[in-house]
Amino acid sequence: MLHDSHSSTDVPRFLQRPIFFLLHYIAKRPWHFAGLLALVMAAAACAIAVQIGMKLLVDAMADPGRSRFAVWTPLGLFIALVAVENVFWRLGGWLGCRTVVGVGVDVRLDLFDHLSGHPMHYFNDHMVGSLGNRVTETAGATGALISIFAWDIVPPCTDFLGAVIVLATVDWRMGAVLTAFVAVVAGGVVLFGQKGRPYHRAFAEQAARVGGELVDVVTNIWAVKAFAARSREKTRLAEKFAVEANAQRRSWMYLEKTRVLHDLLLWIMAGSMLAWAIYLWSESRITPGDVVLVSALTFRILHGSRDLAFALVGTTQHLGLIAETLRDVGQAHAVADAPDSSPFIALGGSIDFENVTFAYADGNRVFRDFSVHIPAGQRIGIVGPSGAGKSTLVGLVQRLDDVQKGRILIDGQCITCVTQDTLRAAIAVVPQEISLFHRSIMENIRYGRPESSDEEVISAARSAYCDDFIQSLPEGYGTLVGERGVKLSGGQRQRIGIARAFLKNAPIIILDEATSALDTECELEVQHALNKLMRGRTVLAVAHRLSTLASFDRIIVLIEGCIVEDGHPAELRRKRGIFDTMWRLQTEGSPIDDVIGQSLRA
Repeated sequence: MLHDSHSSTDVPRFLQRPIFFLLHYIAKRPWHFAGLLALVMAAAACAIAVQIGMKLLVDAMADPGRSRFAVWTPLGLFIALVAVENVFWRLGGWLGCRTVVGVGVDVRLDLFDHLSGHPMHYFNDHMVGSLGNRVTETAGATGALISIFAWDIVPPCTDFLGAVIVLATVDWRMGAVLTAFVAVVAGGVVLFGQKGRPYHRAFAEQAARVGGELVDVVTNIWAVKAFAARSREKTRLAEKFAVEANAQRRSWMYLEKTRVLHDLLLWIMAGSMLAWAIYLWSESRITPGDVVLVSALTFRILHGSRDLAFALVGTTQHLGLIAETLRDVGQAHAVADAPDSSPFIALGGSIDFENVTFAYADGNRVFRDFSVHIPAGQRIGIVGPSGAGKSTLVGLVQRLDDVQKGRILIDGQCITCVTQDTLRAAIAVVPQEISLFHRSIMENIRYGRPESSDEEVISAARSAYCDDFIQSLPEGYGTLVGERGVKLSGGQRQRIGIARAFLKNAPIIILDEATSALDTECELEVQHALNKLMRGRTVLAVAHRLSTLASFDRIIVLIEGCIVEDGHPAELRRKRGIFDTMWRLQTEGSPIDDVIGQSLRA
């Protein structure tokens, strides 16, 4: 039975294209966006009305036959319109703040939700720092697009429509000329700006890449110091920053060329419109107020057209960034829950591999027609050289990848037919490298079962023999462990991981070199704790130190994805086969891979 890892999933529609992405968040807050649009349009309309109020005031002042009180009415109208305009802008700012911030939170949560659904090999192929930056930058780009639309696109468009109508009342030819000129200028600037998209895209890609490089260096700062590589890394980063800076300069300077072009056209058009208005006034065909109105509206519209054109250019930049993120983060999940998947029901922990064939994306085949049955409650040790398939086997049990052929059953349930989260909730894993968050020790242990009480957390810590060292810390269980647990020793981190497994209390336990970072005394203590933890549970233990598997029910020796020996450790020792040779040679201090080689030759 061929299993297609992509057949059960489609990328959510809103992650397929930037336009769908934006519409998704507009649809989540329709009233916010409708209210913001109405407020901004009302404010822009008031801004046009303010110019009319100014015209009436100037005409009243210029009228030789005016009364003493003739100017107060247009002045009052002018002041009132200015006040109303400011009220609309401030209300728009308040609603815009709530909208942009809320959308930013939603974007980051949605992208994290999809990102975290990718299999582990996806994260091995991408720089984690770059992925984190992409999520944050995409939220920023989405907020910037909302701001651009609300304050750089809608106001100039509203201004333009209002100004054309008002200018038509002065001289319809002015309205027609201004319309044609703005259309030509805006179109020209946008087309000119579109040609700069490769520069903007190149800068966005370089910025993301350099951000990932910087995070990678800081994350591995221990190695930088240990190998006295500060100067070397500074030089390397300087080269990367130089490439990014060149890309940024090209992007920036292209925008400056666009601005120069627009400013030249603005100067020509503004001067022409003002000269035309003064000519009409000299012919007594328009009033002084009309001249002021034409001048004010012309500059307002031309400046607005520049803002609009650059807003459209900026929009293409932000849309490009979103498109890049959707291309990388928005990929279909290689391992996904089927639409009709059901929750996993733990019934004891039996595991069956049935004719499983599995290869990684690079073509490296690990298993071919691999089968094995592990009864519920059996403790099984998995040994073999590097690359034999040990880690792949326990990874497939957790469904970190999907097999290409065959199936894996746990408690009689095909793992591709149950939800991943409920499956993994029934499995406790203690890996060789414990992943700790920059949180307190209490929170890190409680990660195994979030609803557990403080007393249950402390009990699990005692079972893992780490309560004593925790209590000796200045803040006890409230001590922050640092990024990835750097404030703790390797052995302490390992015991925190074991405490987490105790707390999870899952029917299936996976131990991947769980005691490798402990000294002999600690290992003996933890081994006693693990023996108590493993009692009555199904256990898969990957180990190079064979003595830790002496009390197990069964040993599987894997070589090149095949089981070459399978049985109780004492039975395998009596057979004098590969496992026995490995055991004897390892007691002499030979590395496991050398032991395997000598065993095969023997």
